[in-house]
Amino acid sequence: MANTEIRRTSGSTPTNAEKFTISLWFKKSKNSQSSERGLLGWRENINSGNNSLQVEFQTTDKFQVQFLSNNGNNTHINLVTNRQLRDNSSWYHLVIAVDSSQTTASDRAKIYFNGVQETSLSSSTYPASGRTFFSSDVQINFGKSRGTTNNDRFFNGAMSHIHFIDGTAYDASAFGETDATTGEWKIKTSPSVTYGTNGFFILKDGNSVTDQSGNSNNFTVGGGTLTNTEDNPSNVFATFNSLVPQGASLNGRNSNASGSIDYGNNRVGEGSAVFNSQVGTVFAKTGKYYFEVKGGGDLYQSVGICNPLFSDASLGSAIGSPTTTGVNSIGIYGSSGLVKKQGASQYTGSAFASQIVCVAMDLDNGFCYFRLDNGSWMNSGVPTSGSTGTGGVAIVDDFYTFAVTPHNASGSGRNYMSGNFGNGYFGTTAVSSAGTNASGIGIFEYDVPTGYTALSTKGLNL
Repeated sequence: MANTEIRRTSGSTPTNAEKFTISLWFKKSKNSQSSERGLLGWRENINSGNNSLQVEFQTTDKFQVQFLSNNGNNTHINLVTNRQLRDNSSWYHLVIAVDSSQTTASDRAKIYFNGVQETSLSSSTYPASGRTFFSSDVQINFGKSRGTTNNDRFFNGAMSHIHFIDGTAYDASAFGETDATTGEWKIKTSPSVTYGTNGFFILKDGNSVTDQSGNSNNFTVGGGTLTNTEDNPSNVFATFNSLVPQGASLNGRNSNASGSIDYGNNRVGEGSAVFNSQVGTVFAKTGKYYFEVKGGGDLYQSVGICNPLFSDASLGSAIGSPTTTGVNSIGIYGSSGLVKKQGASQYTGSAFASQIVCVAMDLDNGFCYFRLDNGSWMNSGVPTSGSTGTGGVAIVDDFYTFAVTPHNASGSGRNYMSGNFGNGYFGTTAVSSAGTNASGIGIFEYDVPTGYTALSTKGLNL
């Protein structure tokens, strides 16, 4: 959602300008950002900035809710968490509840994450009794915060199920609940709430900005491209792990950090002739999983799988380079199609540049299979062959996730590799014709082998 924002301008007198609730789910892509950290905001009189709400992350990843007036000269709410929100692999549920009619100051503005109120705050400025916050001329933005000057800050990540309540301050239990089996906080997809005159419900089960509350308070896309994603609060999909620096293994060894990660952490890039690698956010020990990676054109790139204990400073050497030795990994090397396991050659498949590499990872029987585009599986592989593992490379018993190594031999520009782990996109380009997928979890370019699914929270529990 970076550089993308949705907006609307209210045109009606508020139900109660002293009370409002905001509820939404979000998934971060990056941490410690100076500019891409604004979740939402509004400004009264659209651009004058007389009254403004800013909801964003600080550069330290602490969370801040701030309400200003008099063009930023007066602060009425300033709540800043002590904790830093740095989990980019899962969805957060945020609720902001404001009611200035409350007798106790600390009851007038509350923040909840995943059903729990934040009480450990590094800043705690609460509004005066009877303070109003909303008028009939407010432009509301999601995907960026709106400062009183020209300092709009966009959000780098995804959002879902956005509610705004005009006239009532609800707590988090109105929009979520604890799962009786898992103990996890889960979404209420159709909460029983009263929205009020200016209330709305958008981004319900997709990227529609049409209001689902019944108020017809619809939004428009104010800039950028609003892309739909299969990754959602009820089914978290694996992505590339932005918490692991490219060129670093999970045990902390580092190499050159010239790589990049973007598009909801589904694309990685490399600007130098080095092997900087990226791994997934979700690991599995059992199950059968399928994913696709579109090559970036450089023949020194690699695609494969690894476990958390790979020890090379670069997965490029672990899963692809024919001149070095790696451990705890299986992968295919772009220039030759050489498939290696723990640094040892297994067979020579098909070289790839900008094609789509398909990977089937059978952790139940312990085999990994590769295919280029919609061709035959390499080495006469049969992903559905079960314990015989026909044509597959045997996997060492452990937890595994996907891994890629972009490489830029020219040293200019950037070589990008885009993963489709079920979201149905390579970067911002949707798959041209979705293949069959018996599990119904995820959208892929080509047919998913029978018995395989996307690496996601639902996929882990099939």
